[in-house]
Amino acid sequence: MNQNNNQFAVGMSAFGAIFFIFGFATTFIITLSAPVKGIFGLSETAAQLLSSAFFIAYPIMSIPTGKLINVIGYKKTVISGLVLMAIGSLLFLPAAKLPSFPFFLLATFILAIGVVFLQVSANPYVTALGAESSASSRLNLTQALNSIATMIAPWLISVAVFKGLDLGAVDADVLKANQMEAASRVPMPFIMMATVVLAVAVILFIIKLPAITSGAKAAKKSVWKYPHVVLGAIGIFCYVGAEVGNAGLLVNYLKKSSADITSEVASTYAAIYWGGAMVGRFFGSIMFSDIKDKMRKYSLIAGVLVLGFFAGSFVTDWNWNIGFIFVAIAFVNFLIMQFGTGKAARTLAIFALAAALLDIVTSFTTGNVALWSVVSIGLFNSIMFPNIFSLAVKDLDGEEMASASGIINALIIGGAIIPPLMGMVADKFAYSLAFIIPALCYLYIFFFAVKGSKIRTA
Repeated sequence: MNQNNNQFAVGMSAFGAIFFIFGFATTFIITLSAPVKGIFGLSETAAQLLSSAFFIAYPIMSIPTGKLINVIGYKKTVISGLVLMAIGSLLFLPAAKLPSFPFFLLATFILAIGVVFLQVSANPYVTALGAESSASSRLNLTQALNSIATMIAPWLISVAVFKGLDLGAVDADVLKANQMEAASRVPMPFIMMATVVLAVAVILFIIKLPAITSGAKAAKKSVWKYPHVVLGAIGIFCYVGAEVGNAGLLVNYLKKSSADITSEVASTYAAIYWGGAMVGRFFGSIMFSDIKDKMRKYSLIAGVLVLGFFAGSFVTDWNWNIGFIFVAIAFVNFLIMQFGTGKAARTLAIFALAAALLDIVTSFTTGNVALWSVVSIGLFNSIMFPNIFSLAVKDLDGEEMASASGIINALIIGGAIIPPLMGMVADKFAYSLAFIIPALCYLYIFFFAVKGSKIRTA
C-alpha cells in the first residue's frame, strides 16, 4: 500500500508539472495574439491565426499520438513532447529578430505539436492513475495547476511585452519603434520556457513513473461505437473554441470598449479571466474529491478564496479593490457549484448555462458590467475540460483509453476555428457581437451534460 501511495504521489507530481507547462505555453500563445496584432499591424482575423496555428496541431497529431503511446508508452511520449516544445520555443528567437509573422506561425505550430504529445498523454494517465469515482477530482486538480500557469502567462505578457509601449500610437515613427521593441521582447519568455521543459525532460528520463496500461491492442477495438465519446469530443471542440475565443479577443475588446484601458491593463484582466479557471478548478478538485469531512472541505475552499484574492490583486499591481471583486465573484461561483451536488454532469450543465449567459451579457452591455461579465466566464470554464473529458471516457477500458483520448484531443481544433470566426465578426460588425459565438458553444456543452454524456453503444 505504501509503495502504491508513493507511486501515486510520483505520478501526480510529475503530471502536475506537465499540466503547468502546457498550460503556460497554451495561454501565452493565445494572449500573444494581442501584441502580434500590434507588432505586424494585422486585422483581428489575421491576429487570431496565431491561435489557429497552435490548435491546428491537435487534429493533425492527436490520433497519431494516441497510437504512439500504445507503441512507446506514456513516459517516452511525454519526453518527446517536451523536446518538441523546447525546439518550437527557441524558434521564436529568429522569428522575432526578423520579425516575421509566418515564422511566428511556424514556431507556434512546432511548439503546439509538443503540447499535443503532453495533452494526449496526460489526461488519460491522470484518469487511469486512481479510482474512476475520483477521476474528475484528479483532473480538476491537475487542471488547476495548469490554470496557475494560465494566469501567469497573460500577466507576464503585460509586464514583459506591453509595459511602457503604445502599439496604437498615431505617429508612424513612434509606432514602428514600439513595434520593433515589442518584437524584441517576445523571445525571452520562450527561452525561459525552453530551459524549463528541457530540465523537466531530463528529470522524467531519470525518475521511474508508475506503469499505466496503454493498451497495445487499442487499434483492434473501436471507440466510435460509443456516442458519449464522440459527443464528448464535440463538447471539447466547443469548450476550447469558446474559452480561447473569449480570451483571444478579451484584450482588444477591452481596449476598444474604454479609452482608459491600455494593452497593459487589458492583459491583467486577461490574467484574471484565466485566474478564474484556476480558482474554479481548485473548487472542483475539492468538491469532486472523496473528502468526507465537511469542515476540511470548507477550510480548503476558504484557502482557495484567499489565494484568489491575492492572485487577483497581484496581477493588477496590488489593486486590492479588483482582488476583492474577483474573490466575491469567485464565491458566487462556488455557491452556484453547490447546485451540482458534486456530480460531474450536473455541475457541467449549470456552468455551461452560466457561461452562455455571461457571453450574452457581454454582447449586449457596456462598461464595467461587460468587463466583469467576460472576465467572470473564466470561473465557469474551470471544470469544463476535466468534466467533459471524464464523462467522455467513462466506462472505457485500458485498451480504449488512449484511442479515445486521441479522438477527443483532435477536436481541440475548436481553438483554431472559433477565434478566427469571432475575429471576422469583430472586424465586420463589432467586438461585442463576436461573443454570441461562444455562447452557442456553451449551449451545446449544456446538451452534452444533460443528454449526450449518457452511456450507450451505437
